[in-house]
Amino acid sequence: MVKKSDSNYSAKDVEVLEGLEAVRRRPGMYIGGTDETALHHLAAELLDNALDEVSARAAGKVSVHLEAANRLAVRDDGRGIPVEKHPKFPKKSTLEVILTTLHSGAKFGSSAYKASGGLHGVGLSVVNALSESLEVQTVRDGKLWLQPYRRGKPKATLKSVAKSKGFAKGTEVCFSPDPEIFGKDAKFSAPRLFAMLRTRAFLFPGLCLEWQCAKSVLSAAEAKRIPEKATLRFTGGLSDLLEEQRGKRALLGDGVFSGSVEISAENENKNGNNTGNGSSPTGRVEWAIAWLDDLNADGETLAFCNAIPTPNGGTHEQGLRTGLTTALREHAAKAGDKGNGEIQAEDVFSGAIAVLSIFIPQPQFQGQTKERLSSPEATKLVGAVLRDHAAHWLAANPERTALLTRAIAERGRMRRAERDAKVQRKALSGRTLRLPGKLVDCTSPDREQTEIFLVEGDSAGGSAKQARNRETQAILPLRGKILNAVSASNEKLRSNREIQELLLALGCEKTGKDHNASESLRYGRVIIMTDADVDGAHIAALLLSFFCYELPDLIDEGRIYLAQPPLFRLSAKGQTLYAVDEAEAKRLIAKAFKGAKVTRGRFKGLGEMMPQQLRDTTMAPDTRRLLRVRFDSGEKSGAKPNGAKNKSKRTGRQKGGVAEAQQLIEDLLGRNVETRLRFIHEQAEQVGQAGLDI
Repeated sequence: MVKKSDSNYSAKDVEVLEGLEAVRRRPGMYIGGTDETALHHLAAELLDNALDEVSARAAGKVSVHLEAANRLAVRDDGRGIPVEKHPKFPKKSTLEVILTTLHSGAKFGSSAYKASGGLHGVGLSVVNALSESLEVQTVRDGKLWLQPYRRGKPKATLKSVAKSKGFAKGTEVCFSPDPEIFGKDAKFSAPRLFAMLRTRAFLFPGLCLEWQCAKSVLSAAEAKRIPEKATLRFTGGLSDLLEEQRGKRALLGDGVFSGSVEISAENENKNGNNTGNGSSPTGRVEWAIAWLDDLNADGETLAFCNAIPTPNGGTHEQGLRTGLTTALREHAAKAGDKGNGEIQAEDVFSGAIAVLSIFIPQPQFQGQTKERLSSPEATKLVGAVLRDHAAHWLAANPERTALLTRAIAERGRMRRAERDAKVQRKALSGRTLRLPGKLVDCTSPDREQTEIFLVEGDSAGGSAKQARNRETQAILPLRGKILNAVSASNEKLRSNREIQELLLALGCEKTGKDHNASESLRYGRVIIMTDADVDGAHIAALLLSFFCYELPDLIDEGRIYLAQPPLFRLSAKGQTLYAVDEAEAKRLIAKAFKGAKVTRGRFKGLGEMMPQQLRDTTMAPDTRRLLRVRFDSGEKSGAKPNGAKNKSKRTGRQKGGVAEAQQLIEDLLGRNVETRLRFIHEQAEQVGQAGLDI
C-alpha cells in the first residue's frame, strides 16, 4: 500500500514565474544546458541576430570583440533596434520589451525579415537573462541610445547619448556571462569564437566580418593560431569553405558542383519545383560538392539554415541527398547503364565533401539550440533544385560524369563487400554478431590483415576515421578514461557500458580460465592510440591494465600495440618533421635542420591533427611507429614459474609470465596507496626533470 504524504498541496505551491525568471531557473530549456557549448550558444544567438540584418540586406559589416574579463561584444551596422514606446506595453520602450520579454521580435511573420535565424524570439532576451551584466547601444533616427542591464533587469532607463566615434548606425550588444549560471571558471574560448565567425563568413560572400581579441585572453599556444585582429571576407562563399575542408586531399576529376538559386513563392509550383526566375525572392539555396579521389576516404557534409549550423542535419540535408541521388540515377538510366541505375545515397556521399546553405522564411528546428532542421518543405524544395541543376551539370561533361559514376559504383561494391564480410564473420563465429554503434569497421574478411584502433574521444575518432584505410583499419572511439580494472569489482566491470562495447568490438565477450580470447578476436592487431601527453598516457595505462588482467592471451600472442603519435611539428625551409617527445625534437633540430630557424608546434591531441597528418605519422603501416606490448618474462601465461600457483583475481587463470606484470600494475593502480608511494620513491632517481610533463 502506498503511504499518503503528510504534506499539503495547495494554490500557494503553484509558482508563476514572471519576466525572465524562468530562463534563469531552467537555462537548459533555452540553451541546452550550462556547459561550455551552452555558454558559446549565447555568442551564437547574438551573431545570428546580426547576420539576420545582413540577410535582410540592411547591414554590410559585423564585428565580434572578445574583451578582457570574459566580456563579449557583437556589433552590426544595420537598422538598429526600435526605441519608441511599444503599442502593447506603452510604459516600456520597444528595445526594453525585446530585452526582457520572451518571444518578442520582428521575426514571427512581419516583412522586416524574410529569412532569419532568430525565429523563436528568445535569443537576445535569453542572453540578457543569463548575463551578469549587459549593455546595448543602438542608433535610431540619427541618435545613439544606451541601456544597461544586470541579470535580465534594467539598471537604468533607456537614454540618448552622444554618438561614439565610428558608430554611425546599427546595434552593439556587450555582455558578461553570469558565473551564478555557468560557474566561476566558465570562459569564452577565443579559438571557438573565431571558428564560429570564420564559418559564418563563408555563408555571406563578400561580407566583411571583423574579429578582435584582447591579448590577455589568449594562451601562448592560442596566440600562435588565433590573431588579435582580423578581417574575414570570402568572395567564393561555399566553394571557399569546401576548399578549406578538403585541405590537401586530392579531388576526383576537375569538377566542383556548385550553384546558388533564389527562391520565391511566386515561382514555386505545386510539386515544389523552383526555376529561380521569379520576382520577389524569399530565400536562397546554395551548395558546393566535390568528390575525393581516394576510395577509402570518408566524406563529410556541412549544412546550414539561415546561417545557423545544423550539425545533426535535417530535412534540407535529406533534400540534398535525395535530389542529387535521383539525378545520378536518371542520368545512368538515360545512358543505358543498368549497373549504375541502382545508385544509393550512401555511396554518393560517402566520398563527397558537401556544403549546403539555405535561407527560408519561418524555418522549424528541433529545440532551441537549432542543431537539426525539421521544416518539411525543405526536403522537397532543396531536392527539386538539386535534381534539376545536377542533371544539367552531369550532362555538360560526359567524361567527368563517367569518372564519377564509376567511383560511386565502386564505393557501392565496397559497401556491399563490407556487409558480406560481417555476415561471413557471423557465420564463422557461429553466434549472433552484435557490434557497438560507434564502431567504424573495416571491410576485409581476413583477420590477420586487419587492425582496430582504440582512440580517445569522438574528436580523435573523427580524424582517425578520415585517415584510416577502410579495407583493413577499424576505429573505436572511447569516451575518456575507462574503469580501472585493478580496483573495480568484477560486477562493476561487466556492467560498464564502455567496457562492454570494447569487448563486443573485439569479439571477446567471453572471458575466463577456459576461454582463449585470441581465438575469438576479430582483428589481427589491437592498437591503442591516445594523445601524446600525460592524459593520453594515463588512458593507455588503464587500457593495458585491462588487457593484462582480463585478456592476457592477447598480450601473450603479441596482438596489443601502442601507437606513437607525434607531440611536436617542426618546420623550417619548406621541410616538416614530427617528434614524439622533447628529446627527439631536440635531435631533429640539431641534425635535420642544422641551425635553421625552426617553427615548433605542439599538438593538443589527435583530434587537432589533419587526417593526412594522422595517417602519415601514426596510422599508415609504411610510415608509422608502433610499440608491441610484451610481458617481461618469456613464459606464457599458462606456465608456473618456480612451482608457483598464483591466480588472477578474476579469471582464475594460472599466472606465469603475466604474474610480474600484474603485480606491478597492482602496485601502481591498486587500492594500496603505500605500495604506490614506495614504488615512486624507489624509482624517482631514475627519472630526471626532463621526463616529467609539468
